[in-house]
Amino acid sequence: MPAALIVIDVQQSFLHRPYWSDEDLPAFRAALIRLVAGCRARAVPVVHVLHEDGEWPFDAASGLVRPLDWLPAEADATFIKQVHNALTGSGLADWLATRGVDTLLIAGIRTEQCCETTARVAADLGYRVDFVSEATLTFAMQDAHGHSVSAAAIKAHTELVLAGRFATIRDVDAALAALDAREGAACP
Repeated sequence: MPAALIVIDVQQSFLHRPYWSDEDLPAFRAALIRLVAGCRARAVPVVHVLHEDGEWPFDAASGLVRPLDWLPAEADATFIKQVHNALTGSGLADWLATRGVDTLLIAGIRTEQCCETTARVAADLGYRVDFVSEATLTFAMQDAHGHSVSAAAIKAHTELVLAGRFATIRDVDAALAALDAREGAACP
């Protein structure tokens, strides 16, 4: 059964948020570029999903609802979402169904928000989900008590709550190896 890589919210809008940090960007960028290239080499469709919600810098009029300059541009399809998950109201679910896709590789920006939410919804809809945490990016946050929570801690928490319930947590190499194993298992 086919798989698709869903690249969520890797867009210019985030560069204009006060919490934006380049600290983890080099590792994220390298991982995502490797994942996209690996999917392309395996003829796995690459889908870009961008967030647009009417609030600057996520409104269409800002001109910032477009992929980051370094993201490989050759998407098989691009969808716009207005909610936290990529499947509701964007047209993506219909696109996947038309192609018989049963496995989603999830990557993108805000590990704990749109990426995690998409993984949960996808699992509930019956997709097999590989959450490629290495190819997600998030930022430090403060909790309601004023305590700082690092991006690494947020990613670790997302991995903890998704693993075995909603997704298989994989790094890029493991995600690509899983695609190879599925392809090999599909051959007679």
